[in-house]
Amino acid sequence: MFENLSDRLERSFKILKGQGKITEINVAETLKEVRRALLDADVNYKTAREFTETVKQKALGQDVLNAVKPEQMMVKIVHDELATLMGGTAVDINIKGSPAVILMSGLQGSGKTTFSGKLASMLKTKRGKNPLLVAGDVYRPAAIEQLKVLGEQIGVPVYAEEENKNPVRIAQNAILYARQHGKDLVIIDTAGRLAIDEQMMEEIESIKKAVNPQEILFVVDAMTGQDAVNTAREFNQRLDFNGVILTKLDGDTRGGAALSIRSVVDKPIKFVGTGEKLDAIDVFHPERMADRILGMGDIVSLVEKAQEQYDEEEARRLQKKIARNQFDFNDFISQIQQIKKMGNLKDLASMIPGVGKQIKDLDIDDDAFKGIEAIIRSMTPGERSNPEILNGSRRARIAKGSGTNVQEVNKLIKQFDETRKMMRMMTTGGGKQAMKNMRRR
Repeated sequence: MFENLSDRLERSFKILKGQGKITEINVAETLKEVRRALLDADVNYKTAREFTETVKQKALGQDVLNAVKPEQMMVKIVHDELATLMGGTAVDINIKGSPAVILMSGLQGSGKTTFSGKLASMLKTKRGKNPLLVAGDVYRPAAIEQLKVLGEQIGVPVYAEEENKNPVRIAQNAILYARQHGKDLVIIDTAGRLAIDEQMMEEIESIKKAVNPQEILFVVDAMTGQDAVNTAREFNQRLDFNGVILTKLDGDTRGGAALSIRSVVDKPIKFVGTGEKLDAIDVFHPERMADRILGMGDIVSLVEKAQEQYDEEEARRLQKKIARNQFDFNDFISQIQQIKKMGNLKDLASMIPGVGKQIKDLDIDDDAFKGIEAIIRSMTPGERSNPEILNGSRRARIAKGSGTNVQEVNKLIKQFDETRKMMRMMTTGGGKQAMKNMRRR
């Protein structure tokens, strides 16, 4: 995500490295490179120009402290201005109403139908809503079936009238159905359209007028860059939408849409799609995104993802087992499953400050745990519960059953033993005292 932009910005800051102070000359040189980086990322030209001018004025007006290098000061100013450019703070979605109605809009192929499912799933699990998905795309042959499959996967009903070709009437009927069946949220998926398609634009305007939604969201493919911003402007003039959703932010995103859209249409980015899985949806936090663009990681989002999978009861149970040296392979594989639920491994690792740049060229497969899981699942229940009984013949059988070799099995068992010792040390008095001694040093 934004790798090329991050690299270009980092190179531009190096111009100030070794400089004793910020001057008009070295700031101008640095910001020329920053502007080039933004334009290369397909940021709107006017937005890039105004951004660098603002940064210049703030940089020249700063009294650089002796303890802060000019390069560090510039990074701080650019960070703060990037966050401001993208909206400053996260903006929540309006889901008040009986039922609350969300109207999805966007171009063909922007990922609108899939994101409708993601949004319904998130609002159901995290906000306690009882949603209804509405199949309002009467033109794309597979659209209704796609929404039904998504609805089944997330346990959300889908309202569809397959013989009805009037999306306005379908939307109105869906809201009546929601009221009758106790649904407090209606998400209407509409047909993808081109901004220049007058007939289709009039149709979605008619849907808006008929259902009076609390929230109109414009879904845009983040990989389309400046074209996405131009389209957003056209849609906003017709619909006056409430917010933007950026999909495919996990792909080869140049950054133009994320950095330009707020300044061009003056509407906040509310959510981002970060993968194909139905839980790959995040609230958009401008400051955190600025952190990631500048290679600072996003430790807050990483902690939040971990907390979503955190089970307090399970944690207490594990702590007791670790203290008694009873942590086994059943617990180990359970923890692996929790990590996998948090999302794409490379994306998670990139949230750790300083790690993103180190792993950008590495191919971290989501199946990285596959070999470990295969080895553990090839053990008998007794072996998983009592790793001490894993002798040579058992290890050979496990290697054969998991499609690995004895060396790989031995390596995993050794790593498991070392992990178990370390975990036990950290939960006992000796481990706690060692940590205190380290802090004193």
